[in-house]
Amino acid sequence: MLESSDFTSIVHSKMPFAPITPRDEAMLAWIDQQVAPAFAVSAAGISVTPASADASFRRYFRLTLPDGKTRILMDAPPEKEDSRPFVQVAGLLAAAGIAAPVVEIGDLEQGFLLLSDLGRVDYLAALKAEPELADAMMRPVLDLLLTWQTASRPGILPPYDEALLRRELNLFPEWCMGRHFASPPDAKEAALLEKTFAALIASALAQPRVFVHRDFMPRNLMLLENVTALSPAVLDFQDAVEGPITYDLVSLFRDAFISWEEEQELDWVIRYWQKARAAMLPVHADFGDFWRAYEWMGMQRHLKVLGIFCRLHYRDVKSHYLSDLPRFIAYVRKTANRYIELKPLLSIFDKLEAKAPTVQYTF
Repeated sequence: MLESSDFTSIVHSKMPFAPITPRDEAMLAWIDQQVAPAFAVSAAGISVTPASADASFRRYFRLTLPDGKTRILMDAPPEKEDSRPFVQVAGLLAAAGIAAPVVEIGDLEQGFLLLSDLGRVDYLAALKAEPELADAMMRPVLDLLLTWQTASRPGILPPYDEALLRRELNLFPEWCMGRHFASPPDAKEAALLEKTFAALIASALAQPRVFVHRDFMPRNLMLLENVTALSPAVLDFQDAVEGPITYDLVSLFRDAFISWEEEQELDWVIRYWQKARAAMLPVHADFGDFWRAYEWMGMQRHLKVLGIFCRLHYRDVKSHYLSDLPRFIAYVRKTANRYIELKPLLSIFDKLEAKAPTVQYTF
């Protein structure tokens, strides 16, 4: 059995002053009782190292077995995270033929899942390391997205409805304006936001509905190892819903951690639109209409993310997300300048940035 002392160096490698917690002890016991017997090995021979963490309460660890093969252990405390959507969506992705983690051992009661390991190289790291390969890497991602969308069936996933869209948008005045900039909306700004939010929600709800990953971005895509072609796999899909057809596309190209010149973005979006039409997906017949819906969906997401990143800092003590606020403010300004209905947002951002200037971001 793994001892607490064995785990100390693992935890300290990620969090140098963190104590061993009861949750850590529960994970060690689960490896001993569930994982080791499944592979007929001693738990003491299983190496455990941090793999990644995300913006939720989930943690991921890479388990290396005595034969050198690896698995990923997902730690999702059941009082904070419901792992059932992850298991459900993993099944939908597998049925669609999309590479994604396979649940090999599931313990929903304790919140531990043993998953297949898709490797160590995510798209974000690969794109930054070899930007000249961006086009070759992104084209297969478009095909993956189309496969996901064409597999859509109504009533399977929760709806991305008005209530959810509005809850997300309300994160912006609460956490970004009110908490981060210490400038909660006054009566005039509240009315302006309400009008803008209503327009963005109406645009989103008017779109055709498909399966939506909801965080479809390079950091959640993996380059499969030992595959000759550039082949993507998808992670972090537990929040999937049924919603607007442009949502995952704009998440991909107006990302939190990497941005693109508009000429390149347009090329990829046009390629998607053409492929979607050929696949009989219900996109707009006119690309100009599709692009408008895409940009307005992006605006909803940008405002939401500004609120989420501020909440992560102030509520969850995950401060590194604040460094990407300027990128999203730049996205907002760029889009608001193009549409008369969205231009009033600029006055709010002028006020916020005058109060507490952010680093200027240019694409």
